[in-house]
Amino acid sequence: MPSFPGMDRFCASERFEYLQGLVTEFQDTDSEEAKEQILANLANFAYDPRNMEALRMLQVTDLFLDMLTEENENFVEFGIGGLCNLSMDRECRDQILESGGIPLVTGCLSSHRDETVLSAITTLMNLTTGASRSETTESAVVQCMLRFSLTQNPRLSNLATVFLQDYCLEEQVDRARDIMQGHSQSVLGIPLPKD
Repeated sequence: MPSFPGMDRFCASERFEYLQGLVTEFQDTDSEEAKEQILANLANFAYDPRNMEALRMLQVTDLFLDMLTEENENFVEFGIGGLCNLSMDRECRDQILESGGIPLVTGCLSSHRDETVLSAITTLMNLTTGASRSETTESAVVQCMLRFSLTQNPRLSNLATVFLQDYCLEEQVDRARDIMQGHSQSVLGIPLPKD
């Protein structure tokens, strides 16, 4: 994604104005290509902790969540990429959880795009708290991670393995394995990414 020379030198009010301009442009334009570019930029800016307060005030979390149900796969990819970045911030994480974002994020696990799935897994990791663990590590998610851990794609396999080891209880993994042995993999309805 393109970097913006000089953004590092923006003060807080200039950052807010610039990001507000992007959000307004996203809402006003009818061009899908322009929307994709704006989403990519917002996702990129969500990586910088200095932008978090402005992004929260502009409700960019909700914008990214809305993108997860779009048919345009680029919208979904940039939306989950932005959420992945935002979810590293505790307040943004709480906003995602309060907005009921976990089912939308887990829905991205069925994408055919590697980047979308990788961002979804990382976002689930970031969203896992004592209160949300039962939802982020529900049986269907654990089964999905088990499948991903067996794929030939090393990035996907490694990340799924970390999820299983660090975020799931051993009993959950064993139970999911037992369920999977009793069903064909297609019953889960989550295909492996094609990229």
